[in-house]
Amino acid sequence: MNYMYNTRNMNITNTFKNKILLITGGTGSFGEAVLSRFLKSDIKEIRIFSRDEKKQEDMRIKYKNDKLKFFIGDIRDKPSIDFAMKGVDYLFHAAALKQVPSCEFFPLEAVKTNIIGTENVLQSAIESEVKNAVFLSTDKAVYPINAMGISKALMEKTVIAKSRSLSPKQTVVSLTRYGNVMGSRGSVIPLFLEQINNGLDLTVTNTEMTRFIMSLEESVDLVLYAFKNANQGDTFVQKASACTIGDLATALLQIKKSKSKINIIGTRHGEKHYESLIGSEEMTRAIEEDNFFRIVADDRDLNYEKYFTVGNQNKGTVTGEYNSSNTSILNVSEIISILKKTFRDL
Repeated sequence: MNYMYNTRNMNITNTFKNKILLITGGTGSFGEAVLSRFLKSDIKEIRIFSRDEKKQEDMRIKYKNDKLKFFIGDIRDKPSIDFAMKGVDYLFHAAALKQVPSCEFFPLEAVKTNIIGTENVLQSAIESEVKNAVFLSTDKAVYPINAMGISKALMEKTVIAKSRSLSPKQTVVSLTRYGNVMGSRGSVIPLFLEQINNGLDLTVTNTEMTRFIMSLEESVDLVLYAFKNANQGDTFVQKASACTIGDLATALLQIKKSKSKINIIGTRHGEKHYESLIGSEEMTRAIEEDNFFRIVADDRDLNYEKYFTVGNQNKGTVTGEYNSSNTSILNVSEIISILKKTFRDL
């Protein structure tokens, strides 16, 4: 089944009427997608928090919208996020170090941003009595083998651990986990297009590697679904199709009628053959909800006796790992169709 265009109508922008939304890392691709969805709604204010003044200035010039407010700061520095958090109703936390190779070479930087930075944002949101906070994660957090995935896995643990001590009347914290977002900064599609436009060969690490593919619009849908439906500590995953990297490269070559070749360069630092969105252990707590999975947090308390005498009897509705090799795999013609729908200028 092709999941790419089977997402339900997620029009819940009325919920944001006269509310203030803060997006950390808001100058990134996800922030841009949220702005395109919300700026014409009745939302009172959208706060963009990031450390990149150039991207903020570009965004300010591009949108010229009084609802848009900008805050320079770093999630590693809690006072700066505290200042931006005052009066906020809802939070989308997207700030992170996301590049696998750079995190491999500088793992402590990933720790400072993805783990400690998330703790700062989480604590600030609770102290400011934010109503609802959604934290964005990645498929690389499942069975992580690289520093980026390990740091995001610990980010998830940090959020879930905090959720255990929060009542439903306090800040509702949840997680979303998703695979590759088509066209996002640092993703492979812009790289391939740049290589094609410059008449270069496409550098592919392994043609048989599989990756989930998701549009930016669907990444916003997933966060909005979590926002609307989350209980404390829930993790949400959207069902998605996948493809091989070789077929993706072939599809782009055909679309652009390019004579460039595919150059297999070998696996990069910390790269997986396939990505998992839900581990087999988590599937025992996963519940299917239309086009989404809800992974319920294990909220047992820290009573070690229970770990020896009482197990977890809750069973989800699905079993087995959910990864980019056992989901729906798109062929070249299906990939071409999706790319043309997603990128209007191809």
